[in-house]
Amino acid sequence: MTSLLTAPRNQVVLQGVSWATYQGLIRDLESAPGKRLTYDQGTLEIMVPLPPHESYKKLMGRMVEVTTEETETEIRSLGSTTWNREDLSKGLEPDQCYYIQHEQAVRGKDEIDLAIDPPPDLAIEIDNTSSSLDRMAIYAALGVPEVWRFDGTALTIFALVNGEYCPQAVSTVLPLLRQDALLRFLQTSQTMGETSWVRTFRQWIRAQLCNPN
Repeated sequence: MTSLLTAPRNQVVLQGVSWATYQGLIRDLESAPGKRLTYDQGTLEIMVPLPPHESYKKLMGRMVEVTTEETETEIRSLGSTTWNREDLSKGLEPDQCYYIQHEQAVRGKDEIDLAIDPPPDLAIEIDNTSSSLDRMAIYAALGVPEVWRFDGTALTIFALVNGEYCPQAVSTVLPLLRQDALLRFLQTSQTMGETSWVRTFRQWIRAQLCNPN
């Protein structure tokens, strides 16, 4: 196994990592939250997210949760759960993830096996520190239907179509949400307190429900 320190300094890439070693690191790092692992056919990236990363992932998660509360949609939120498949030799940890359409399929399950269970319906990616691995290709291989990706400036809603991600103007899993509205609220979050920001977003959602057009 060889290692390569990448710039920026919050990333380390290891080459020639076996699946067993990857699984062992997942278990070892359970007691050290805050490290994000990405694995692709023997290459392992370990990333330590920076404060802006953590802030944006929480804000995007709040938008999902407020929307599902107001629409009375049952979800299962699984945060940065590790998702992997040995047969594909791929795995990653999203910043946030949610079961929405398939919530009932995993309700109450302590262990979810992507070889037999559906993947999360939505994953959230904060990409202000670019990964050295193609995380979108890993999401596609795992079959995640929708990914929201924010790089600190631009937000894109990607829907999985025939095995590839295509940008969309409107979320498929939460059709009330449009890309331009999500981006606008992320931008205004920088000038508002979080409590006031969430309240404003909730009011906007309620207005959309009253006036869907």
